[in-house]
Amino acid sequence: MAACVSRVELSVSCRSLLDRDLRSRSDPLCVLLQDAGGGRWAELDRTERIKNCQDPEFSKKLVVDYYFEKVQKLKFGVYDIDNKTFDLNDDDYLGGIECTLGQVVSSSVFTRPLELKQGKPAGKGTITISAEEIKDTRVVYLEIEAQNLDKKDFLGKSDPFLEFYKQGDAGTWQLVYRSEVVIKNNLNPCWRKFSVPLQTFCGGDFNKPIKVQCSDHDSDGSHDLIGAVQTTLAQMQMAGPGSPVEFECIHPEKKQKKKSYKNSGIIRVKSCKIETEYSFLDYVMGGCQINFTVGVDFTASNGDPKSPDSLHHISPDGINEYLIAIWSVGSVVQDYDTDKLFPAFGFGAQVPPHWQVSHEFALNFNPSNPYCPGIQGVVDAYRQILPQIRLYGPTNFSPIINHVARFAAHSMQQGTAAHYYILLIITDGEITDLDQTRQAIVDASKLPMSIIIVGVGEADFKAMEFLDGDNGVLKSVTGEPAARDIVQFVPFRQFRNAPREALSQVVLAEVPKQLVSYYKWKGWPPLKPPEIKAM
Repeated sequence: MAACVSRVELSVSCRSLLDRDLRSRSDPLCVLLQDAGGGRWAELDRTERIKNCQDPEFSKKLVVDYYFEKVQKLKFGVYDIDNKTFDLNDDDYLGGIECTLGQVVSSSVFTRPLELKQGKPAGKGTITISAEEIKDTRVVYLEIEAQNLDKKDFLGKSDPFLEFYKQGDAGTWQLVYRSEVVIKNNLNPCWRKFSVPLQTFCGGDFNKPIKVQCSDHDSDGSHDLIGAVQTTLAQMQMAGPGSPVEFECIHPEKKQKKKSYKNSGIIRVKSCKIETEYSFLDYVMGGCQINFTVGVDFTASNGDPKSPDSLHHISPDGINEYLIAIWSVGSVVQDYDTDKLFPAFGFGAQVPPHWQVSHEFALNFNPSNPYCPGIQGVVDAYRQILPQIRLYGPTNFSPIINHVARFAAHSMQQGTAAHYYILLIITDGEITDLDQTRQAIVDASKLPMSIIIVGVGEADFKAMEFLDGDNGVLKSVTGEPAARDIVQFVPFRQFRNAPREALSQVVLAEVPKQLVSYYKWKGWPPLKPPEIKAM
């Protein structure tokens, strides 16, 4: 496990983007990818989408772990988003760049021309990236409303939104947050509670000048300033229940022109709280154990293991796709589990002595103690059981998901961030109990667990992609949505010619976010929280 030196936050802006929309300007979003080896790129983060804008300044920062000892190749891609799908393949590409994180962090401001492909410029488009180390894990939570804002629209009231800026060392203003929700036709808006990392908001300096700008949103991107406020976090912190802090919203030009001008409305800070936000490493270093379970598909659709065409056939050099998946994912996860004992199960086969079909049999044939010593133990158990069972069917995922969920539910009752469960299912993809599996995943989404599905062979994996939930929240048959996204699906065929570590980097990329999101949702700190050093 490489020691993460620090986390850095990347601010991104672009100028002169290509115009891909016929009747309006592009709606850009920037995605950050990291090289996962073998020509594969894994998404790390993405900004918000800004409508009708060729010179976007993105308010959402891209966060990346910085490893001094690794050459971290990054790719920034800018897309014109015209639909609601998460997948970017159906959006227009406005250009991108490849660089290393070292190049970005060693430049105070890193600007490069955007390219559609190597050597082909994306018009006059440029991208500018600046990096800042995150030294503080505290987060500012704000609730803000306004009263009596100026009317800006001819036919209706204003559609107000907020932007927060911090003052840099050179006196320049840097955007740190833009409110997501544009409240339509409302001169007395109340915005949703929002949060910004303290480091982003004011660099940890409670007296650093903060400018709050309130503007009227126009769909063509030509937003009109209603007014602005200058304050500090220290002043905003004086807000308490029933006693908001009020600021006059001033439009500088109106103030100069009219002697009778009072203000363009009142901005009220209803609540300003600072809380600590913990990272994956905070939980792991604080004592959270990651418990790894393997589930292997032994259904007949894999083919007879004696046949070279079978997905379970072990080649002369002693491997197959099932074994490679177990090794590559398990070798990373085992570093986070102190006892190095991993339960391993099979499903969809007839097992001796009575040859009944089982959907959760221990690979070591010991149901009371299905634990294998280390990943090598899982591999050995798999090799030994293969000639002793008959591949059969159907392909039911829900029993093994529910099996691990029972352990996760027991751990959850302790009310601490002590154990997190990862289930790796390796399958040829032809699932039979899709409805029951959907329900099992929705139930598991409320528990401290994540599910990784690796699809082997050449099957159509549409059902697996559906379970992944990247194109929308997964729902049970009754319509109950998953509490959070816990499934990551990857087809093995994309990694056949890639280095071994590429598969694990992609399939495990989501786990840290999933673990942190679960404990944040529960409000559970690490078992041993890190000390916050004074700034």
